[in-house]
Amino acid sequence: MTEQLTVDQISDTEIVMTRVVDAPRDLVWACHTQEQHLRRWWGRGNPLDVEIDFRVGGKYRFVEHADDGNAYAFRGEYLEIEAPARLVQTFEFEGMPGHVATDSLVLTEENGRTTVTTTSRFTSKDDLDGMVGSGMADGAQRSYVALDALLRELTA
Repeated sequence: MTEQLTVDQISDTEIVMTRVVDAPRDLVWACHTQEQHLRRWWGRGNPLDVEIDFRVGGKYRFVEHADDGNAYAFRGEYLEIEAPARLVQTFEFEGMPGHVATDSLVLTEENGRTTVTTTSRFTSKDDLDGMVGSGMADGAQRSYVALDALLRELTA
């Protein structure tokens, strides 16, 4: 059974996305922080170029090569790293420069399953509305389906 992503708007500038995955927290952390894993699930499962300097102050850039023939680039900076429980980073879609969100990822494990909670804080209601209107929830769910497949492979 595929778990569904829940998306809750908790204020005019914040969204919380929650998803349970069937894998231990350490492995889910690795899939969120290591290049060889990120490239296999993060961009909705599409081919993904990954540049990552995983340290506080380090930068990342992901370029998704989508089914529609377009390339979609995202970038940010790692602000806080508390392995394997919490990661805070900025997030910017290069197609809309200057609209930067701050994402806080929290991983909690219970009985070998991990709850992934991402809180995204936007600088304005318009930025939040724009992200929601872009299909963010559908894209995130598709990425989590790809993550589920990768986790099944890694735990087999």
